[in-house]
Amino acid sequence: MSILEKVAGLFSPREKTAVPAIKVDMHSHLIPGIDDGSKSMQQSISLITELKDIGYEKLITTPHIMQHRYPNSSRIILNGLKKLKEELQRQKIDIEIEAAAEYYLDDHLYDLLKKDDILTFGDNYLLFEMSYVMAPADLETIVFEMQCSGYKPVLAHPERFIHMHPDFNKYKALKERDVFFQVDINSLGGYYSKPVQKIAIRLTEEGMVDFIGTDTHHQRHIKALQNTLKSKNYIRLFEKNDILNNTLL
Repeated sequence: MSILEKVAGLFSPREKTAVPAIKVDMHSHLIPGIDDGSKSMQQSISLITELKDIGYEKLITTPHIMQHRYPNSSRIILNGLKKLKEELQRQKIDIEIEAAAEYYLDDHLYDLLKKDDILTFGDNYLLFEMSYVMAPADLETIVFEMQCSGYKPVLAHPERFIHMHPDFNKYKALKERDVFFQVDINSLGGYYSKPVQKIAIRLTEEGMVDFIGTDTHHQRHIKALQNTLKSKNYIRLFEKNDILNNTLL
């Protein structure tokens, strides 16, 4: 029995419908050698195998597209995905894997939106992030541009943006603009810091979490994940939020 199934099994039959075993992860960095995630095909296979053992049936991996640091393109990502899928097939590892991207909020993202060159997941969801420490001047503008282009913006790990911490109304303002929030599971376990954990818990309690992601880069994330999935903070998510991951199957 997987960890996710064991967590769901902690609840009474009446509660189980509200606390599903999450089968889809929609944020990870598993294509080798193109960003700060997996460094080799061997490491990618190892991480994927461990995520499968945890209970995931489908992985949507999301390499960074960050012009100043990880200048990836749709072509680079899809070529990397093809090689990864071929290796999984060769090793007879039965798990579904797709690719989208985690877009950094910069001028390059504007250009990609104009070209309609965006890798999405599910129902045209677009995963994006921004600086952890400096508030972007044009956040509302680019959210509007995404939506006008037909995309559904999903803010990756909003709890980790330190510049938003002092004013929780900034989170509420984004939700009012129909921005989806994806919380990193390990944030709930305090992996990134106590302040990040505090915001993740508040987002949970306010019912503002739409997706949860492992944000797997390396083995340390897997180890932390195995512990966080058993935590009260993780379980609390499903009492307060309608988590959409399994709609991506």
